[in-house]
Amino acid sequence: MPGTHLGRKRRLGEEMSTITTIRKGALEASIDSQGAQLMSLKLDGNEYLWQGDERFWPRRAPILFPIVGCLRNNFAKSAAGEVRLGRHGLARNYDHRIVEKTENSVTFELESTPETLRAYPYAFRLNMTYAVDGERMLQRFTVTNAGDEIMPFTLGGHPAFNVPAPKADGESFDDYELRFTRPWTAVSPAVDTDGLCDFDRPFTLFEDADALPLSHGLFDKYLTLTFQDVPGRTVTLLGTKSGRGVELDFDDFPYLGVWSAPGAPFVAIEPWRGVATCHDESDIFEEKRGMESLDLGEEVSYEFSVSPF
Repeated sequence: MPGTHLGRKRRLGEEMSTITTIRKGALEASIDSQGAQLMSLKLDGNEYLWQGDERFWPRRAPILFPIVGCLRNNFAKSAAGEVRLGRHGLARNYDHRIVEKTENSVTFELESTPETLRAYPYAFRLNMTYAVDGERMLQRFTVTNAGDEIMPFTLGGHPAFNVPAPKADGESFDDYELRFTRPWTAVSPAVDTDGLCDFDRPFTLFEDADALPLSHGLFDKYLTLTFQDVPGRTVTLLGTKSGRGVELDFDDFPYLGVWSAPGAPFVAIEPWRGVATCHDESDIFEEKRGMESLDLGEEVSYEFSVSPF
């Protein structure tokens, strides 16, 4: 079957994965072949990406495929058979091979295997491209249906950023906000302790405003914030005293998740194509919010960018 020979989990005793660094001008990014995960994003040598900490959250910027969030009981039914996936899918769990590399870009590839087909019964090829242009880092997902039937999927990013930002002396977590391009009203679905969305219990985060002040209490109360229809599909994580932070542009992504672990010095800003299983949905995989389908041999690409400052 096409697309069934590459990509595997790293097991105890195996060689470590490969870290690849790309750079242009003052901007530098490092990516791990394990999960094709961004591991570092530096501007002028200053680290903007969360570096992982078992006390809070060990990951840094996992890729989400072929689901975002959770399935109810980690299970769904699809036209090709049962889907059994943990939180955020399977791509983050496997080693991805490098298929193209330049000084300022790298492309990784993961193809389905007999093991992935047991969890997600569709043959796929996933290419992750990272590129820097001196001011921003671009992250592109390219998905190809490598099988013989229509393939349902969704995807997303999950980069987390240091708060306070580097060289933001004297700032605290509470000095940060999410800044938007214009005033608007943001309404989020509730998220339960199982990670499922409840669009029947929405809450209003703010009305007719262009900023949301951040605090640990905000995330303790709501767990995860899920934005839709973000103006211009642009958001800035901004230190109100230092003026430092990051800007994300995510025109290809209709949802934006924002999350932090209890007491943690980071904020994850997550462009999503879909969301977790919702209370008002069945367990039919193809019927999930944000699910899309690729015809045989079809390929599609989506990208977002991160600009530290």
